Amino acid sequence: MAKGHRSQIKRERNAVKDLRPRASVKNVPVSETKAKVVAEAIKGKSVIDAMGILRFSTKKAAGLFEKVLASAVANAEHNLSMNPENLYVAEVVVCQGSKKGRYRVKPEPQGRVTRRLKPQCHINIVLNER
Repeated sequence: MAKGHRSQIKRERNAVKDLRPRASVKNVPVSETKAKVVAEAIKGKSVIDAMGILRFSTKKAAGLFEKVLASAVANAEHNLSMNPENLYVAEVVVCQGSKKGRYRVKPEPQGRVTRRLKPQCHINIVLNER
């Protein structure tokens, strides 16, 4: 158990900040499994190589990843004064979002009806310098 007042413990815990450039987007209309295929293709690559992979990919999620990656590079340049040529994709996290229910219905056995659920996901990209 840590010693000290609750506010002191929180202050110490929150003082450690991760200063790597990052970008994220939430509630993307792509399923988590389809987005993870694209995420694995760019993880560990340099930013220039990752942009090339995403630009010529035929996956629907590739265009969304390209926008998020461009945002992370812009954050690195503007906020942290990093050179984009030295950056690489350190982490790509794809989480499951909420399932958006559509008003269209799907027939089920015994005369029942259910709503069609559209999967969504969250994308987080973290860059680092070499």
